[in-house]
Amino acid sequence: MDDRIKHITEEMRKVSDEALETFGGLSAEQLNWKPSPDSWSVGQCFEHIIKTNQEFYPEFEKLAAGKRKNSFWENWSPFTGWAGRFLINAVSVDSKKAKAPSKRIVPPSDIEPNIIERFASHVDEVNTKVEACAEVDCKKTVVTSPFLAVFTYSLDDAYTVLVEHTKRHFRQAKRVMETEGFPASEPAGMYVQTN
Repeated sequence: MDDRIKHITEEMRKVSDEALETFGGLSAEQLNWKPSPDSWSVGQCFEHIIKTNQEFYPEFEKLAAGKRKNSFWENWSPFTGWAGRFLINAVSVDSKKAKAPSKRIVPPSDIEPNIIERFASHVDEVNTKVEACAEVDCKKTVVTSPFLAVFTYSLDDAYTVLVEHTKRHFRQAKRVMETEGFPASEPAGMYVQTN
């Protein structure tokens, strides 16, 4: 497998493994707890990652099928290099707050308690789609943002954004857990039934 693809999928798998280890044992209450009304919960962070990545599925599928070519705009856009660097920087620096670019990727308020397992399955799915694009020249292939049509960037930068955006919200979820007031875990054995 191409080293670049291998690196991307390994990085995604690491986040998936860490998510299961860090958040896999949380209760529904803990997963849905918010530090403030306008903040996201742990569950919302992971739901947002899933929703965002799914927006790229149609592009990955066209690339894997060999049916996609750069559009005229993608070939000649003066923004491609700048937009890629801008997005990578935006998702890599936690201090930079960014509003979700579309309501489609804003998570609902209540998240099902299986969100971490769904995220782990989602990472497997994303990795399969990325691996299917292994024959595509990720430096020469230019993609258009599914959220802003004027934004173009290389597929190579898109892969970096995929990983860094996932890591960004993983770190956000960890900060939620570390916030004062986060619900404590139930004592072990509290719900053990006795005869």
